[in-house]
Order: sequence, then structure tokens, then C-alpha cells
Amino acid sequence: MQEPSHILTPDAFNRRTFLKKGSAAMAGGALLGSLAAERFAHAAGNDEIKIALVGCGGRGGGAADQALSTYQIGPVKLVAMADVHEDRLTGTLNNLKAKHADRIDVPKERQFLGFDAFEKAIEVADVVILATPPGFRPMQIEAAVKAGKNIFTEKPVATDAPGVRKVLAAAEEAKKKNLKIGVGLQRHHQAGYIETIKRLHDGAIGDIVALRAYWNGQTPWVKTRESLEKQYGRKLTEMEYQMRNWYYFTWIGGDHICEQHIHNLDVINWVKKGHPVKANGMGGVEVRKGPDYGEIFDHHAVEFTYEDGSKCFSQCRHIPGCWDSVSEAAVGTKGTCDVNSYTIRGAEQWRYKHEGDKDPYQQEHDDLFTAIRNNTPYSELEYGAHSSMTAILGRMATYGGKEVEWDKAIKSEINLFPDKLAWDAPMKVNPGPDGMYPHAIPGKTVVI
Repeated sequence: MQEPSHILTPDAFNRRTFLKKGSAAMAGGALLGSLAAERFAHAAGNDEIKIALVGCGGRGGGAADQALSTYQIGPVKLVAMADVHEDRLTGTLNNLKAKHADRIDVPKERQFLGFDAFEKAIEVADVVILATPPGFRPMQIEAAVKAGKNIFTEKPVATDAPGVRKVLAAAEEAKKKNLKIGVGLQRHHQAGYIETIKRLHDGAIGDIVALRAYWNGQTPWVKTRESLEKQYGRKLTEMEYQMRNWYYFTWIGGDHICEQHIHNLDVINWVKKGHPVKANGMGGVEVRKGPDYGEIFDHHAVEFTYEDGSKCFSQCRHIPGCWDSVSEAAVGTKGTCDVNSYTIRGAEQWRYKHEGDKDPYQQEHDDLFTAIRNNTPYSELEYGAHSSMTAILGRMATYGGKEVEWDKAIKSEINLFPDKLAWDAPMKVNPGPDGMYPHAIPGKTVVI
């Protein structure tokens, strides 16, 4: 996860940039009836593929750069961009022009702003890159699939169970339309991970009986209300503030167990060839306290149980001065494996040798665009949704303080998304008189 990379400017925040009216986006947003008719967006080897970028922050700019770098496979062009923040769109557009000038054709009329901007960008593209904060992903994936477009979407693909169900439904519809969909869980395109997990599946350490997954690190970034209001030159609405400081609000970011730790949990699911059946855990806010740190926890510890009874012990933490590790490991009846360092110990001693390995962030785009050009089946959306739900299951366990079963969790009707999308819309979570946001209380908070 990367911090948005562009400097905010006061001119970007005057009231002229607001939507004159909010989108009536109940439960994730109703799609506009004006979407283009369904069509199949496939390209022959030499056809130019038109790309739209939805979400123009740091990760969006990186994904667009990688998509445009597939020109060696076949011609590509960025033809549209969408965001709610004009400064991010403009900054990223200028950065991309500096590197890919001959592959950029985004005139002012295809620079779309607002909560409904993604719908306009989808209409004019063959491939849509979805890189907004995660809370918006389900409605955007649904819209792109309905319009018959190929997709690259960042992870996680949802922040609550209703969102996951919407994405799983879109995945089924995408298969019927033969759409190609990549998900930003790039370890699936990382040569060392691919070879290591193949060996595990081939029995290199026997039956896998226990696993562990860590994302113990540091707080990535924070946007304080004071600094944002200084740049805006006025008070912020609550929607504006939460959108700019999105990492700290569950409806839009999912908590860091979803936004970051999903990578490790996805690897565990990959090793186990499926998702867990239940989870229990604990977590809370130990040191990261203050009005600008929103409602999320600074640590989670979860025990996931898989269908065969094996356990994964999971940790993710954002506390300074502590031991850090971003890694995965497995214990089998015949040995052990440090998955992230591609090392197997036991009856078989093996370590992967790096020999010109390609950047997995680039490789995932190369693989997607190759599938589009060759019209081969390609969809990562189902396992992306299951890995997102695994992280949400862990959050449910730590927020609620109780054991949570997958089958009940995925049917949860608790919808975190705002009932309306508008800059002045009421929010479901608000600060108290002291400016502090409420946190989940294990044993009391209802999560299903």
C-alpha cells in the first residue's frame, strides 16, 4: 500500500470541484442506466487496447505505468482517467506523460471528476484499472463487468461481506462474458512464490498441519485534519476528511488487516487451496491513538482454521519500536517451508535461485494483457474475493472478540458503505466531542 504521491493544493479544494448533487448510492451505489451496452473487450495481437484509470493516487499511477509498459506485447493507450480529486488526476497524468508521452491520449473531456466519474471512464475503455480506495471496488467491478470490460483491480476487492458477495456475483457474470480480470495480489506472478508453492502442493514437506502469516510493520501514512484544512483553506466536511485520510476508516480501507495483511493471508489460502472455515482472535488500539487515526486497530492476532483442521496463526501490527516481519511459513509432516524466502527444509532441502526474475507488479500486467490478446481464460477475481473475505473474517474475529464461522460471516448484512455519496453526506462513523472516533469493543461490538 502506498501513500498518495501528489501534493495537495488549495485551488484543488474550492467548492467548484464538488458535485452539485450527490449520487444516490445506496448499499454500494446503483448503476446508471446510461452505461454502454454489454460488449466483449478482446483484442487481436496488433489491436490497440484502450485503458482507463479509475483512482489516480500513487498505486493507480503505478498500475497505469505498468499497464502502459505492456506495449512490448502489443499497442496500448491510456484514453481516460477518473478521480474525485482533481489534483491527483492532474498530477498522475503529468507523471505518466513524462514517461509514456506517445501512449497517452487523455484530453480534458476524458478527465472525469466526481463520485460517478468511474462510470464515464469505463464507457470509453477496453481495460479498466480500478485503484481507488478499496471501499469503492465492489460497485466499480460490478459496473465494469456489466459494461463488458476487462479489468485490473487492486486489492482488497471489498471491505465488508455485502461487498464480497457483490464481487463474487460479478466474477460469475464475468466468466459468462469471457472477460479477463487481474487482481493486485502480485505474489501469484512472482517466480519464487510460484515455484515454492508448486513444490508444497507436490508434497515437498508432506501434509501441511500449521502455518503462520505476519505483516508486522509501521504506520504507512496519515493525513491530519489540521494539515488538510490548512491546505483547503476551510473546514472539511466529514466525507472530505475521511476520503483524504481513508486508511483509518473501515468502510473505505477495511483496516490494515485487509489493506496490507491480505497479501500474506492470500498466500496461505494459495498454499491451502482454499479459504478458512472459521477464525478467532484479539486486537485493539495500544499506541496509535488520536483523532487522526480514525477507528481502526493498530494490532490484530488471529487463528484461522481450515477445512482439514490445520491452523494459520496470523499477526499484523503497526506499533513503533517492535519486531517487524512481513512473511509466511508452513509446517508439514516431513519438513518446513519459509514461503516468502523460498526455502524448504526437511527430507528435501531446497532454496529458490533468483535468475533474472521479473518485477511481479509488471508481470501481473503482462500476464493479463497477454490473456486479452490471446483470448485465453483469465480471472483472478474469485480468489481475490475469497482472500479479501479471509481478511474481513479476521477483522470480524478481532473486533467482536468471538469465534466467527466463514459461512455466517459471508452472509452478514452489515454494510459499512455510506447510504449516500456526496461531499456533505452523513457518515456512519463520526468523531465524538473530543474529536476521537469510536473503536470496536471486543465482546460488545456486533460484527455479523
